[in-house]
Amino acid sequence: MKLHTIRTHKSVEKLKREAQLAWRIAEVAADPVPVADDVIDMIGNRIIDNAAVAAAAISRRPVASARAQAAAHPGRPGATLFGLSPRASCRVSPEWAAWANGVAVRELDFHDTFLAADYSHPGDNIPAVLAVAQHCGRSGAALLRGIATAYEIQVNLVKGICLHEHKIDHIAHLGPAAAAGIGTVLDLPVETIYQAVQQALHVTTTTRQSRKGQISSWKAYAPAFAGKMAVEAVDRALRGEGAPSPIYEGEDGVIAWLLSGPGAAYQVPLPEPGEPKRAILETYTKEHSAEYQSQALIDLARRLGPRLGDLSRVREIVIHTSHHTHNVIGTGAGDPQKMDPNASRETLDHSIMYIFAVALQDGGWHHERSYARERAARPDTVALWHKIRTVEDPAWTRRYHSPDPNEKAFGGRAEVVLDDGSVIADEIAVADAHPLGARPFTRQNYIDKFRTLAAGVISSAEQDRFLGAVARLPVLAADELLELSFIVDPDLLGRAHARGIFDWHTLDGITG
Repeated sequence: MKLHTIRTHKSVEKLKREAQLAWRIAEVAADPVPVADDVIDMIGNRIIDNAAVAAAAISRRPVASARAQAAAHPGRPGATLFGLSPRASCRVSPEWAAWANGVAVRELDFHDTFLAADYSHPGDNIPAVLAVAQHCGRSGAALLRGIATAYEIQVNLVKGICLHEHKIDHIAHLGPAAAAGIGTVLDLPVETIYQAVQQALHVTTTTRQSRKGQISSWKAYAPAFAGKMAVEAVDRALRGEGAPSPIYEGEDGVIAWLLSGPGAAYQVPLPEPGEPKRAILETYTKEHSAEYQSQALIDLARRLGPRLGDLSRVREIVIHTSHHTHNVIGTGAGDPQKMDPNASRETLDHSIMYIFAVALQDGGWHHERSYARERAARPDTVALWHKIRTVEDPAWTRRYHSPDPNEKAFGGRAEVVLDDGSVIADEIAVADAHPLGARPFTRQNYIDKFRTLAAGVISSAEQDRFLGAVARLPVLAADELLELSFIVDPDLLGRAHARGIFDWHTLDGITG
């Protein structure tokens, strides 16, 4: 890996393209290095993981709405939509497939993650890269290379550039990563990928209000939007159109005005020419449907619950954790909505106080039951929930940012004060499913997660067919990429609740 230092340059300096971060990203994307066997295996795991969480979310309103929008944009040859037949009559334009499938993957906040200087869900790249691969007739081998690139770029941007401190949403790293991955799938030249990366960044720099206060369904839509913009950016670049340049280093660029300003410098690691793309192996998925920083703390609550016994004896619970956890999903955020039983599912997902209380009481976490309105309003839950607060502990913050994967941690220490003044404490560094956790996820765990979430949604035969296609991923022919989706009984798809512009002339809306 090579560290690339980037900073703002005045226009009169005429920064050469070859010295710009977007060009260097494009060079990595255009480098035809082979994909290692362990990377191939992990890409398969994440395709299974995405399908699992999409199946569980398939009937939810945001997913049905996005699917209805996409269904109004047929494509030839087109890309598949989760839940629908891969027949040509059901395929849609690739940017809309990226949109609808991206929402399905993101809706439950239940797929993979990478945390470093910033946050990310690199699996958000897969819907866009796969949609373009399907539409453009690429092979399974080409898809593998594209996904490996997308993960490589997003993970390394997350390592080098913190967006959160400037309240920029993390999809600003996703747009360039997806554009780079698409460039790899299509074997595009560096110049074309360079323009697409810049355009994708330019149109995906949004604020973090999507994850603050009363969080709405846009939390699921935002990554899908980045994927859709990446597809469109590559399309424009292929037509010879340019982009704002230099997008990162320009005098009025991202560093100067959206990040730390003209005097700042960032260091972004990227592979050297010929170096394999292995960043996906540094990422991790979720066992529980909640913000990643709550994964380890859910496991801690499961462990603590039996020791505490009668939870009505709890006087206070203090969770000592990292700056990020305290300020994003803890009381450090200053969001009263995080303590409100009437808060949206998306908001409860970002309240470690609520999550820890429910996990203590229930001994686990469920992607639907744990967020049910009646569950959040239970008086004993509300009482316990409001006894929980977080504090930042510098030691946990240091571990959160540690470059050493053996030290890096996303957990914390819980101190439970009982009504007699006694204290029961325990701590956890990483989630049980983490590669260094008590029960690291293997291919079988991904399959089990898929079958659990797909039960009652996808038939057993269809589950087997999909898993068989993933197992053959490296040798899939172009027409076989259509198999990397799943079909659901139309009665289980859910229904768009209202008509929009795209289906304005229909009588009953769109069923999916």
